[in-house]
Formats: sequence, structure tokens, C-alpha cells
Amino acid sequence: MNSHVKVFSFFLVPGLLLLQGCSSSRYAVEQDYGPAHDVDVSHIKDAVPRSEPRSKSGNPKSYKVRGKWYTVMNSSKGYVKKGIASWYGKKFHGHTTSSGEVYDMYAMTAAHKTLPLPTYVRVTHLKTGKSVIVKVNDRGPFHENRIIDLSYAAAKKLGVTGNGTAVVEVRAIDPDNFHQHKPYQPKFKRPSLVQAYPAKSPYKLYLQVGAFNDQKNAFKLLKRLNRMFKKRKIHSEFASKEKIYRVRIGPLSSVEDADRLSAYLHKKGISTTRIEID
Repeated sequence: MNSHVKVFSFFLVPGLLLLQGCSSSRYAVEQDYGPAHDVDVSHIKDAVPRSEPRSKSGNPKSYKVRGKWYTVMNSSKGYVKKGIASWYGKKFHGHTTSSGEVYDMYAMTAAHKTLPLPTYVRVTHLKTGKSVIVKVNDRGPFHENRIIDLSYAAAKKLGVTGNGTAVVEVRAIDPDNFHQHKPYQPKFKRPSLVQAYPAKSPYKLYLQVGAFNDQKNAFKLLKRLNRMFKKRKIHSEFASKEKIYRVRIGPLSSVEDADRLSAYLHKKGISTTRIEID
């Protein structure tokens, strides 16, 4: 991390405007699904980045979904973020996306909450190093702990459909220079056939519970969490010029653990949680 942000981490004992194409009904369904039979998507090529004008629909300055406001970015230039990818499939196949294009679950596309439409991004699975290039032409996912919704084809090629989620890096591509973009390479050696142990994960998963300018407020939250969790370890790091005190729980073993912990904290009145990847 860079300098000057305080980070407190817990180590737990294991145990108005709705955009076209992303109405709340999409997120009211209990579970999306893929095709009835396994489909070979190996022949489906990545999206080819090209310069396009901003979509006439799907790019308001801000919009509201499920009571929460989102601000659309003016530009995708320099956007790089790590987080959790999910996917959407047959339930929405053939429906209109936020950009006005028809959603095709076999095309290399994706949904994002704030990137301009369209934006081309490289999505890299941080555990395997696999990557795909997709065109962001829709809004979503509006699950609080997800940063991108991949089409079925993109998710299948990336190895996301099995677990339903994956820890990824999303990197915006400049269409005029996309050949210069090098895929993210995880910093670990892949296990060989003779190794009897799994490769070490190249990232750590945390649930951020709060961020404060005042250290006293951070410690108030720490005390509250201390009453909820018996064992913890606190350490501090610096990450920017302005001191910000971040309270995080982790590292966690899986996305599912982070989701369960987030739901538990919401019931306890702590609703400012978000997943962070180191």
C-alpha cells in the first residue's frame, strides 16, 4: 500500500432513476441460471476494443437503484480495481441492457455500476491468472460486495460459473492502445504435478467495516466489534497523504464468508461494509 492511511484489521477465528435494462426486477429473482446443458465457449473470442461514442442511454450523471445513488464516471481512463465478479445468464438473455443493446449471454459483455457505457475492460481471475476482454454495456451488479457482472460466456471462459463468484482485477482499456495492455500475472508459482500442497493465494480478502478521519471514531467501532468477536489482532498501515482510519475484518477465507459476515453485521446495525482485496 502507499503511505498515510491507518488500517486496522481483525483476524477472526475460522469457524429516482432506474436505467433501462437494469430494473430492480432483475435483482429480485432468487437465482439466475445458465443453459440447461453444458456449452463449449472456447470458440467465443474476446471483445475487440474500439473507440465508440458514449451510449445515449445508461450514462446519466447519477442514478438510483434500491434506494442507493450511483455516480457515473466521466472517464474510464486509468480505472483499475480488484473485487468480486459475479455473472448473469439466461434469465436476462434477450432483454435490453442499460446501453440499449440486447443482452446476449453468449457475447463477451459485462455490467458495471459506474463505468461509462460502453467501456472495454480486461477482467483477470486473480487466483488462476486467466483473463478475458469484455465490453461493459449494462448497469449492475447491485449486490453490495460485487464490482462486475460478467455475461455467461465471459464467466465460463474465466472459470467463474462453477462457484458463481471470483476475485478479479478489472482494468479499463484504451481502445487506441489496447495491445499495450499486459494481463495481470499473479505473484505465485502454479503448483506442479509433484507438489503435494496448494499454491499460496496471491491476494488477501478483507471486509471493510468503516473508514474515518477521526481516530477516536475508528476505535469506537473497534470496541463495538471487539464485543462481537472474541479474538482479534490489530495492525496499522499507511496508504495515502491524508490520514484515514479504516477498520477491516480479515483476511477471510472466501467470498461466501465475507457475504455471511456482511449480512450478520447488517443485522447488528453496521451497514457500511464492503469487500477489499490486498
